[in-house]
Amino acid sequence: MSKREILIVGRLFFGLLTLVAIIAQFAIHLQHGFDVGNFFGYFTNLSNIFASVVFIIGAVYLMQNREPTVNEDLVRGASVVAMAIVGIVFSVLLRDTDLGTLAPWVNTVVHFVMPIAVVADWLYQPPKAKLTMRQALYWLIYPLLYLVYTLVRGAITGFYPYPFLNPNTIPGHATAGNYGAVLLYCVAIFVAFLVVGAILVWLGNRLKRSAI
Repeated sequence: MSKREILIVGRLFFGLLTLVAIIAQFAIHLQHGFDVGNFFGYFTNLSNIFASVVFIIGAVYLMQNREPTVNEDLVRGASVVAMAIVGIVFSVLLRDTDLGTLAPWVNTVVHFVMPIAVVADWLYQPPKAKLTMRQALYWLIYPLLYLVYTLVRGAITGFYPYPFLNPNTIPGHATAGNYGAVLLYCVAIFVAFLVVGAILVWLGNRLKRSAI
């Protein structure tokens, strides 16, 4: 198989696999009578959907021999950073957390397989554009909007998708309304976003993009 064919098959396979996993988990979510809004309140679910769509569109572009624009490379990078953070945060902060009704195979796909796949895709076929860290700062917009939405919605509904975002039950802090502890976790995660983003920019610029 040529590199183009490998990228097309790989992006379609992992993109569709992840969408199937998300749909399957959504069905389980509904079967248990859980709130629809809560399902889409998880950064993991949103980021996996985002990355899947980017993968599938990228595969279609390859089939059309269409070269990506700078903005499209930036969107792709945003999905890669988000998925890398999904894998890192799950492994560091959530691995021992009760996953409730999350199907084991879905957990494997969304927290391990897809993060590895998108990072591997970035390294296997780096972006066409030479990106800068200033451009990569745009990658912080998505998690920042997610954070604001989650905290506002949580204050209204009482639902927080992750324990480290819940100011009332945040791990290691017994005081209710402990937004200071939440802020510390958020700062640490945003630093991780910056570090991962910087590494991806450096690797993307350093690795040679081959013509396909």
